[in-house]
Amino acid sequence: MKIGNVELGRRPVMLAPMEDVTDVSFRLICKEQGADMTYSEFVSADALIRNIAATTRKLSIAPGERPTAIQIYGREVEPMVEAAKMVEAAGPDILDINFGCPVKKVAGKGAGAGMLRDVPKMLEITRAVVDAVSLPVTVKTRLGWDCENKIIYTLAEQLQDCGIQALTIHGRTRSQMYTGEADWSEIARVKSNPRIHIPIIGNGDIRTAQDVADAFARYGVDGVMVGRASIGAPWIFRQMTSLLRTGIEEQAATAEKFALLRRQIRESVERIDEYRGILHIRRHLAASPLFKSIPNFRPLRIAMLQANTLNELNDILERIENEVIPAIDD
Repeated sequence: MKIGNVELGRRPVMLAPMEDVTDVSFRLICKEQGADMTYSEFVSADALIRNIAATTRKLSIAPGERPTAIQIYGREVEPMVEAAKMVEAAGPDILDINFGCPVKKVAGKGAGAGMLRDVPKMLEITRAVVDAVSLPVTVKTRLGWDCENKIIYTLAEQLQDCGIQALTIHGRTRSQMYTGEADWSEIARVKSNPRIHIPIIGNGDIRTAQDVADAFARYGVDGVMVGRASIGAPWIFRQMTSLLRTGIEEQAATAEKFALLRRQIRESVERIDEYRGILHIRRHLAASPLFKSIPNFRPLRIAMLQANTLNELNDILERIENEVIPAIDD
């Protein structure tokens, strides 16, 4: 699979853009664990052109994570074009446009998936961004606004005509948010359209290595994007890519998983500060499957998620790794 001049190989597995999740440290770890491509957090065009510090920080790219994409969102042409030029100056490999975020503070204001209710404006923004930068431009969107308005089959052709070089489709409508099951048959229908010649990347409900293998085999997509299943579990990319390439699902040892979580914590604190860095990482700790099988874990979980210092949090993780988990294995 190739996006512009970016070669991703056969059956690439990508880290999805996720707000407050896909910071530069997490992206680099996922890349090291096997992700073929990474995406930034959502970057607000309006905030970027106002030079809001928290937004401009999202443009940071680690050399080791490439190829990587920076994703922008907005609802007006001029700010999106200006933001696209600023993103290009930051040096990503690809510029992605977010027409899929369903949350109210984004879609409710007409950006993200809100654009699915104003397709002419969506296409105007897409054409303008493509014309404004030399980077390959891609789009991530959903099936439609609701189940009565699944427009992705026609929309995919329209976006392709605007000059985008790949399209990622989340197999839900905006009204579904993240509920119900992703409809991959609609993604497959777009991929099988003989008029579509750009890569089609599927997204939604990819939780295991077998899910990735099935997505490629059953729906014929060019790439698969993994989102929520990677939170607190960057090692999932090793499992997925090893199964695809060798037929054997490679598992990380428990000690390595703990080491990766500790690294995330440390780098989050170094990137921001101790208090906010720990707040940022709590989402990963809360979601991590590493703790799912521990019986009577609630008190330790509460303590872990209420820790306010790096030393306190590391002490709790060491206790879980060295005392709690070995006791279960025995």
